[in-house]
Amino acid sequence: MILMIKDFVRKRSINVCLVNTGGCNGCDIEIVSCLAPRYDIEQYGIYVHNNPREADVLVVTGPVTGAWEKRLLEIYEKTPEPKIVIAVGACALSGGIFKEGHIHGPVDKVIPVDAKLPGCPPRPSEIISAVVSIAPDALAAKEKLLNQKLKEEKNKVKA
Repeated sequence: MILMIKDFVRKRSINVCLVNTGGCNGCDIEIVSCLAPRYDIEQYGIYVHNNPREADVLVVTGPVTGAWEKRLLEIYEKTPEPKIVIAVGACALSGGIFKEGHIHGPVDKVIPVDAKLPGCPPRPSEIISAVVSIAPDALAAKEKLLNQKLKEEKNKVKA
């Protein structure tokens, strides 16, 4: 019974995967602050996972370095539909202080980005606002996919 409730809640919540592609970790510290009791991102039904296969939203920080370009594409491909990406911080948007170095560009040159959050680093409240603003679209798309899968399973059972 408890597992059924847990599965039900997880299917109707936003699961976020944090990916740092080579920055200074300033944005990552602010994202971790979102998990602390002061901001408590989980009260909004947003859960952070390390597994991109469980993620609805990829939160990407840092400029894309050479070592991360191929890996970021792989992570993006592993993320189930709907694939929603939020680029967080100046480095993820423009290369930031690393733009004169050996980077392969901002995140949107490697994978499609749905929301951009500027700042060096952005505040936890801004990060939560960005994820919450994307949440209705992500939940609607996720619910649509779940309904399609249920219809397909019912059709298989009937056949």
